[in-house]
Amino acid sequence: MTRKPAWAHCSRGRTHTHACTHTRKDSSSSSSSSSSRRTAFSTLTSSTSPALAAWAEPGWGERARFGPFPSGRARWRVTLPRLQMGEDAESPKINHTFLRDYVTEADVISTVEFNQTGDLLATGDKGGRVVIFQRETESKGESEEAGETGDSGEYNVYSTFQSHEPDFDYLKSLEIEEKINKIKWLPQQNAAHFLLSTNDKTIKLWKVSERDKRPEGYNLKDEEGRLKDISTITSLQVPVLKPTDLMVEVRPRRVFANGHTYHVNSISVNSDGETYLSADDLRINMWHLGITDRSFNIVDIKPANMEDLTEVITAAEFHPHHCHLFVYSSSKGTLRLCDMRASALCDKHTKLFEEPEDPGSRSFFSEIISSVSDVKFSHSGRYLLTRDYLTAKVWDLNMDKGPVETYQVHEYLRSKLCSLYENDCIFDKFECVWNSSDSVIMTGAYNSFFRMFDRETGRGVTLEAWRESSKPRAVLRTRRVYTGGKRRRGDVGVDSLDFTKKILHMAWHPSENIIAIAATNNLYIFQDRVNPETQTQ
Repeated sequence: MTRKPAWAHCSRGRTHTHACTHTRKDSSSSSSSSSSRRTAFSTLTSSTSPALAAWAEPGWGERARFGPFPSGRARWRVTLPRLQMGEDAESPKINHTFLRDYVTEADVISTVEFNQTGDLLATGDKGGRVVIFQRETESKGESEEAGETGDSGEYNVYSTFQSHEPDFDYLKSLEIEEKINKIKWLPQQNAAHFLLSTNDKTIKLWKVSERDKRPEGYNLKDEEGRLKDISTITSLQVPVLKPTDLMVEVRPRRVFANGHTYHVNSISVNSDGETYLSADDLRINMWHLGITDRSFNIVDIKPANMEDLTEVITAAEFHPHHCHLFVYSSSKGTLRLCDMRASALCDKHTKLFEEPEDPGSRSFFSEIISSVSDVKFSHSGRYLLTRDYLTAKVWDLNMDKGPVETYQVHEYLRSKLCSLYENDCIFDKFECVWNSSDSVIMTGAYNSFFRMFDRETGRGVTLEAWRESSKPRAVLRTRRVYTGGKRRRGDVGVDSLDFTKKILHMAWHPSENIIAIAATNNLYIFQDRVNPETQTQ
């Protein structure tokens, strides 16, 4: 039986069956309230604004201005308990009032992804498991009682399954980890949902569907599926479909294997809905969703002599609207935009995006910290968002001379690069995301901090996902790293930062101000749910 991660426990009204199947009671027959069905989450709330944050409340009496929207004050409040991992999912001793201090490696979340509507949220971990959460509709009475508006609801466990198992490459004598590197949803075409998941070598296509009826009345089989004694059959009957508890089924539909020699770091679904790309350290392949035994190599940067290797591919993504365009980043800090209409093998890029290096600031760590760990197209397709070790940058597709915006994520670490190199933290790969209107960007940092930047003003805010966030309705405070000058209450010194608590993976709802943050083995969901009319102007 598949071992379910403790952070994938089902809420009340749902029961587990074997492996990839979960059943749950129909919502009409469930008597439990949404408050009793809440799974372990943290929810961030703020006033509704185009840039998500108009004001931030530090929590010690002062009010700090953030953003160009003086009409309201954003109150970042916890409205749901946070999601806890690391305990037995079936145990009645689970206590959601605290976080565990020790972490099981298999429970560490390695990827987070919303689907195109935002109604489903998928997470993958280092144990090769995928957990899918579904958005529940919140009753109007509960919203009014909480002083909130909207139909936001909660995200409850929908299904959990084992996507990948540990494997071994006997030819190279290498162990292949089961860790889920990326998850991508396919555009929904019918009642079923499809998603791609990948580890270092193998990509799998999964079908997620619901079933609330089952056939009964077979002539040759009994109710338990066993064959009947033919001599006992005295009549024929027509099988019928009878209602049953809603069942969620997850089944593998395709396995795309043997396409990569090196570790897969990215997958991206094309806007044509029929193809997708997968990228490893030296090659990018394009696959058709219906063909598993072959792929088309569209980028190959492997030199004839591996001693001449100067860079590797770090991330790749298709353009959101033009199916012939894709971009990939490298460890040298460059971005290459490629057009598949030009040639079958895109060994020559259409545009090269690179920031000129200042010779005076070059150091031993320059090449390491300039490596791009993530690249994302904006929803409009006009801009690119990249993340390197110290900064997040926005690039205009029409201006390849350099980034149009640069945001310092944790510049205070520049003086600590030597120690960060010694403990390998300098090689951490932080992700970055856009909000739905491309007006705010978000990325992670250390000490359970994550940062948001308003593109209109250039101002940023630092927030923390931590154990105190489990308190219901608690105000989520802004945080500040003390680097000099007047020290305020609540400031964190650079030497006090915990580099084991890092925010690497995150996702933003495609149309609303809802974000999902993976903090090691804990999943936080923060949501904009405060009624602006009830706020103090």
